[in-house]
Amino acid sequence: MAKLLHPKATAVWLVDNTTLTFKQIADFSGMHELEVQGIADGDVAAGVKGFDPIANNQLTQADIDKAQADPMVRMKLKFNAAAHDEDKRRGPRYTPLSKRQDRPNAILWLVKFHPELADSQIAKLVGTTKPTIQTIRERTHWNIANMQPIDPVALGLCRQSELDAAVQKAASKRASEGTAMSDDERRKLLSTEQSLGMSTEPRIPTAIEGLETFSLSDSNDDDEEEDTSDILDADSFFNLPSGGEDDEDEQP
Repeated sequence: MAKLLHPKATAVWLVDNTTLTFKQIADFSGMHELEVQGIADGDVAAGVKGFDPIANNQLTQADIDKAQADPMVRMKLKFNAAAHDEDKRRGPRYTPLSKRQDRPNAILWLVKFHPELADSQIAKLVGTTKPTIQTIRERTHWNIANMQPIDPVALGLCRQSELDAAVQKAASKRASEGTAMSDDERRKLLSTEQSLGMSTEPRIPTAIEGLETFSLSDSNDDDEEEDTSDILDADSFFNLPSGGEDDEDEQP
């Protein structure tokens, strides 16, 4: 969304060159109505040179005339294609000096708990460079022995929504590539709300479901049943048919 250039100087010009109400000027410039009144009284923005919004393609004379005729009309900033999406951040995130010393700890946390994130994603989240991330991944950073993994959200280096979006994007990429993920990795790829809502009970792999109630005594009972069913009666080996050499010897 495009923003008004030099809002206070624009308000000074509108106060000096139009009959717009203080409310109309305040709504257009994003200032308070009393602040605009202070400009008219000379108490605010003393010495500020007016900035012509018409000459700078922010308003049209027709918009001003319409607003002057009706105090209820609210002026809108003229659309400028060159200023479209100017709020979109480009390049690495700016990190205040007071928090720059915490960036290596945040990178270590992301590398440890979200290894699926690409270096470009980590660089965008905490405002660092790829060589720094690589040295931490390889544990060759000069201060790696004194570093501790700390959540970048807790450090104020990024928002939780930004971290969740990056993790979900990494999950979608891995899914499209067909890369298998473990349960721990799958849990890490979930958003904070989804992860907190999951059950903490350990899950049994589907390949061995049903075997958790299997006991050694049950297996021994089965083996014993199978063994007894195959054992033949010992007496059957001595039940020889009648007649033979012994019968012939008994005959006179």
